Amino acid sequence: MIQTPYYLIDRSKLLRNMEKIAYVREQSGAKALLALKCFATWSVFDLMSRYMDGSTSSSLNEVKLGKLKFPGETHAYSVAYAAHEIDEVLAHSDKIIFNSISQLERFSDVSSEAVRGLRVNPRVSSSDFIIADPARPYSRLGEWDPVQIERVIDKISGFMFHNNCENSDFDLFDQMLTRIEADFGHLLHQLDWVSLGGGIHFTGEGYPIDAFCARLKRFADTFAVQVYLEPGEAAITDTATLEVTVLDTLYNGKHLAVVDSSIEAHMLDLLIYQQSARMSPNEGPTVT
Repeated sequence: MIQTPYYLIDRSKLLRNMEKIAYVREQSGAKALLALKCFATWSVFDLMSRYMDGSTSSSLNEVKLGKLKFPGETHAYSVAYAAHEIDEVLAHSDKIIFNSISQLERFSDVSSEAVRGLRVNPRVSSSDFIIADPARPYSRLGEWDPVQIERVIDKISGFMFHNNCENSDFDLFDQMLTRIEADFGHLLHQLDWVSLGGGIHFTGEGYPIDAFCARLKRFADTFAVQVYLEPGEAAITDTATLEVTVLDTLYNGKHLAVVDSSIEAHMLDLLIYQQSARMSPNEGPTVT
C-alpha cells in the first residue's frame, strides 16, 4: 500500500479526456496546450503529449518544466517578468506572451527575435465569483484599450484571451467570443495566432462539442489565425481521486471522521472558490 494521502490518477479516464481534446483539434484545427498552472504531474506527460500540442505556463519554473518534460510547443506567459529571469524564459519558450504594453516595451529589444504575443482583457467573462474573474474591475490581467493595443501591433503576432472560468455553457462562450470579434476584429485580422485560454469545459459530459468545433473553425477562418486552447482542468477533470486514511471517528451531534489530509494542503481551490463563494459577508468558511 502507498502511504496516504496521495492523488490516484486513472489513466483510462485521462485517456477519455485526451481523446476529446484530439477530436477538437482534428475537427476545428485548433491546437491544445496543457496549462501547467493547473496540472503539472509529469508522470503522465508521456500519455498527454500524444494528444496535445505542447504546454503553456505562468512562471519561469513552469516554462522550464514544459520545455524539459512536455514535447511540442512551449508558450510562456506571466503577469510580469523580472529582469533577472527574462533571458531564461526566452531560452525555454517558443512563444512569449506579455501581460501589458509596458512589459512588452520594457523587454522589446531582448525579445526582438522571439514570437511575441499580448494578453488582451475583453472586459467580459464567465465567472460570477470576483476572485476568479480575470475581467473584474481594475483587473491587472491584460490590456483592454484597442487604441493603445494598435499602437504596438507591429511588435506582436498574437493575442491571448483568457476570460472563461469553469464555463460549461457553450452559448455563453459563443456570446463572449462574438463580443471579442466585435471589439477587436480589426486587430485580429493583423495577427497570425490567437489563444483563447482555458476554463472551457468542453470535455464535460453533454457539452456540444461539434458546435464548439464549428465555432472555433469559423473564428479561425474569419481572421486567418491559428487558434490555441489552453485546457487545464478540462484536460484532467474527473480523472483522479484524493486517497486518504481515516485516523479517528467521533460523534459530536454529528458523525465525524478525521483523515490524514487537509483542504488547505491538498484541495485549496475547493476552499477558496467553492466555499468562499457560498459565504455570507459575516460568515467564515465551513469545511465539512
